[in-house]
Amino acid sequence: WIGADRDGNPHVNDEVLRYALQRQSGVALSHYLTELERLRRELSQSLRLVKVTAELEQLARLSNDASAHRHDEPYRLALSHIRERVLATASTLDQSPRGAERSKVTPYVNPAELAHDLQIVSASLEQHGSGRVARGRLRGLCRAVAMFGFHLAPLDLRQHSAAHERVVAELFRVGARRDGYDLLDEAERQRWLLEELTLPRLLRSPHAVYSRETESELKIFDTAAEMQGRYGQDAIATVIVSMTTAASDLLEATLLLKEAGLMQLSPQPRLALNVVPLFETIASLRDCAKIIDALLSMPGYRQLLADRGDVQEVMLGYSDSNKDGGYLTSSWELYQAAVALVRVGRGHGIKLRLFHGRGGTVGRGGGPSYEAILAQPAGSVAGQIRITEQGEVIASKYADPEIGRRNLETLVAATLEATLLCSENEVEVGYQEAMNELSAEALRAYRALVYETPGFSDFFQTATPISEIADLHVGSRPTSRSGSKRIEDLRAIPWVFSWSLARIMLPGWFGFGAAVDAFVLRRGAPGLELLREMYERWPFFNTLLSNMDMVLAKSDLHIASRYAELVGDVELRDGIFGRIRDEHERTVAHLLAITRQPVLLAANPLLARSFRNRVPYIDPLNHLQVEALRRYRAGQTDDRVKRAILMTINGIAAGLRNSG
Repeated sequence: WIGADRDGNPHVNDEVLRYALQRQSGVALSHYLTELERLRRELSQSLRLVKVTAELEQLARLSNDASAHRHDEPYRLALSHIRERVLATASTLDQSPRGAERSKVTPYVNPAELAHDLQIVSASLEQHGSGRVARGRLRGLCRAVAMFGFHLAPLDLRQHSAAHERVVAELFRVGARRDGYDLLDEAERQRWLLEELTLPRLLRSPHAVYSRETESELKIFDTAAEMQGRYGQDAIATVIVSMTTAASDLLEATLLLKEAGLMQLSPQPRLALNVVPLFETIASLRDCAKIIDALLSMPGYRQLLADRGDVQEVMLGYSDSNKDGGYLTSSWELYQAAVALVRVGRGHGIKLRLFHGRGGTVGRGGGPSYEAILAQPAGSVAGQIRITEQGEVIASKYADPEIGRRNLETLVAATLEATLLCSENEVEVGYQEAMNELSAEALRAYRALVYETPGFSDFFQTATPISEIADLHVGSRPTSRSGSKRIEDLRAIPWVFSWSLARIMLPGWFGFGAAVDAFVLRRGAPGLELLREMYERWPFFNTLLSNMDMVLAKSDLHIASRYAELVGDVELRDGIFGRIRDEHERTVAHLLAITRQPVLLAANPLLARSFRNRVPYIDPLNHLQVEALRRYRAGQTDDRVKRAILMTINGIAAGLRNSG
């Protein structure tokens, strides 16, 4: 999402989008040029020793290399010509590699043309006794071109549904002289939007004056169309609508695509980007199947989806649903949403691709990827799955080629296993009923603390480094969508990150202890035995508790009490931290009882040993951070104190590994 995610980030605009793609394209083309130069040096076969295909011979004749030393080296000549064309392509795409200004050949129109020329070289090698050579560096280059094109990595446009709504309302008011769109009910909104999508005209006018927000949003979509024309359609493939709560949210995004020429209904339906809803609150997860069903029931949208291969992508938000309802309820609602979406997709005969917005930490859907994929509902991983990889885990997973390859193999293996071996049998009714009971109690306990306790926001702002994260600009964007300190407006990453730094880890476990307490109180000993059975037999519940086991092991309420001491209001501090401490004790006790472990992480000795070795380095950093926060808040805002806070944030995060 680098360069294209505008949700809550005022710094991302059309210029940033253009710059991001230009930089990415430069990396891809630079790699191609380097590999082509290496191949040109390596493939020195002479016509006196080898034969070549007619296509390769023709490609060699197009080379501008007139050296007498290479007149009988067709592969070198062909590769020189290909490299000259890539240089010319780089020049047209606003790149400036060395030698681009001297290139006089025709640039490649698209990556397919480059791939075709490389295939000519490969076929000639294969057909004339050099197959092993063709399957070396050349095959790697062919794969790179097929994968990365001229854009390196596709960008996903993302914006909050409320922003789209405001823009569309203004377009209707100015362009169609129809005021009051934002006051309409859902049915009437859909009628207005569907009617406008069928009209062969634009709502906007070059002579009209629009608000800054509307101008910015229209420029983003115009730039997306321009970038698709320059780098290929795969350069920008998706527009994601955050906080989707109704079908009209997706129709609004579709209308904005139409305004940029990226969508048309007639004469031939065309949709240049996937329109993807992001369901990220408990309420929207419960309504998501109904929303997608309504959308797919619209003939006009169904025609557009056919142009995208009948694939509807749906993104499920782990982070905000967790902030909204707590870990247990969020996990269960995400599971049930996936089940319902699979059912809707089958009913409409479309392919459903679920996009899991998982973060690095358990509070944001993190945990071992292999187990997480296998824990998905039957039928939801039908040969494809999309998962976000957050910045804090990318370095540890992919910086080393061998480790990166192993992580990718793990994801592929889990996807294959979940697709081919996962039983289509329904989860036992008793398990579902138990989860419904647990979820209801956990939600009640979590909401009572986070949203219904007077002063909780003040406690959070003081007992964690959230204020310093905002003041020192730690992160890629503002900590709050609106600038307020309300929990509802806070972004999920700083929410989870702050609790992690304070070693409370609240988003990864709070509410579970109260839920099991109430469950066992109602059902007695058979209730505990049922939970043990669910842990042993149901991958979803096993993964849920395994992740909670990990996050509880990384929490430390003794260190957390040092952060709580930063709260000056003793009554507020003791009241809220006391409730957190009591729930932590209940949660640990119930987790150990269900999993039959003597201590936390007993079932994962490798992780237990790894974290035990890191603790002596993490704990002192926490104590140093508390002192640095105390001084910073007392007015010592010099660079040394700021640097101390930043260094302890980085150190604690590195030690915990999945912290934000």
